[in-house]
Amino acid sequence: MPRLSGGLLPDPHPEYGAYPQPPMGAGHASTEYDPRPSAVGEARAEVRRQLEGWGLAEHDGLDDLVATAQLLVSELATNALVHSASRFRLTLTAAHGVLRCEVADAGRRVPQVLQAGTSENGRGMYLVDALARRWGCHQDGQGKTVWFELGTCACDGCGRRQP
Repeated sequence: MPRLSGGLLPDPHPEYGAYPQPPMGAGHASTEYDPRPSAVGEARAEVRRQLEGWGLAEHDGLDDLVATAQLLVSELATNALVHSASRFRLTLTAAHGVLRCEVADAGRRVPQVLQAGTSENGRGMYLVDALARRWGCHQDGQGKTVWFELGTCACDGCGRRQP
């Protein structure tokens, strides 16, 4: 992961940019939210509802999947509200043993991973970097999409960051 000004930046490799449409039969959901504080809780609830509906909350070994996805989505949604003050779109895709969560907003500022110190702010992307299999950001016209992936297959090592 590249570093700039003491922080980590999203993976710049093109293959981690825009995500192709999921195969038929895979879980896919997208919801848009108004820029208000309650939207973060609504996005968290949507994550739980979708993952339960897709049967991803019931498998042995996936106990933390819902909680981790909810935590990381709430961090990205909060960043969208704080840094862009615009509507944001949450897109969830489950296919091929991977859950991909995307938050798109009208902001252009690329997120950075800052060291988790004693500050009240700036820990969101640190958590994303620490808990996600991988994550990144790509520009979308006037805005950006920040995304992360978690493993859903419950096998040893699935969902953990690849070396």
